[in-house]
Amino acid sequence: MPSKQPTPSSSHLHAHHAGDAKHAHYFEERSRTALMLALLLTLSFAAIEVMAGFVSNSLALISDAGHMVTDAAALGLALLAQLIAKRPPSARHSFGFGRAEALAAFVNGLVMLAVVAWIVMEALRRFATPQPVQGTMVFVVAAIGLAINLVVAWVLSRDQASMNTRAALVHVMGDLLGSVAAIIAGTVIALTGWMQIDPLLSLLVSVLILKSTVAILRESYHFLMEGVPHQIDYLKVGEDLAQVEGVLSVHDLHVWDMSPGHPALIGHLEIGDLDEWPQVLRAVKAMLLSRHGIDHVTLQPEAQH
Repeated sequence: MPSKQPTPSSSHLHAHHAGDAKHAHYFEERSRTALMLALLLTLSFAAIEVMAGFVSNSLALISDAGHMVTDAAALGLALLAQLIAKRPPSARHSFGFGRAEALAAFVNGLVMLAVVAWIVMEALRRFATPQPVQGTMVFVVAAIGLAINLVVAWVLSRDQASMNTRAALVHVMGDLLGSVAAIIAGTVIALTGWMQIDPLLSLLVSVLILKSTVAILRESYHFLMEGVPHQIDYLKVGEDLAQVEGVLSVHDLHVWDMSPGHPALIGHLEIGDLDEWPQVLRAVKAMLLSRHGIDHVTLQPEAQH
């Protein structure tokens, strides 16, 4: 009587054997150091800029301060998401936690939309009722903020493999633009006393930030909804599969990203002779990898109807 096979463990079920795709459920090369350093730099200046913004009564500086605070939250979320994404697959989460990064990026984008909406409403109110602004204080604080933002942007730009790091970089770039606008506003106010330059530049920065934020929201939403990776032509994949020798038809085909940058494919192939399936499968896998960069492939063969 054959011995009973041991109950498979979660780690055994998730193991990759010879011939399996060597994908990871997260980007192993992503460095937490960049996010940690950016978070520390941002937090070190956020409190100072918030206080200075309210003391000087500058909307441009308050906007920049709001971006700094939002950046700190965004960077914290990004760091937390990377820690979560590195957790191995489990019995309850067989795909791992790679989508945590896209989820954090999506939340970051929504928060930034809220910040932009507040800036626009406050700017419109100040157009109707101009308020006095301390131009010299705005210039000095904004110049320091610009220097810090440049350092943070440089740190984050070195880790562009991560969708979530790019989302955090959008926040920082918005801050950088905000610092430039605040410097200009402080200079104009100090030299001419024209107070409406403050809300005017705040609106301009809001438009620029909105464009980048929408792009991040679109990318993270597409990933969370398991959309076909942008670099892959779904119809072309189907055509190429159907042209492999031995394949008669293709159906129930799905292509998505297991984790950012790691596309996967599942589908059904109707073939003329099931005995030829091993050869057909090898040809299909080689074609998908060479032409489309897909190495995580799960296909079910079906006999000709």
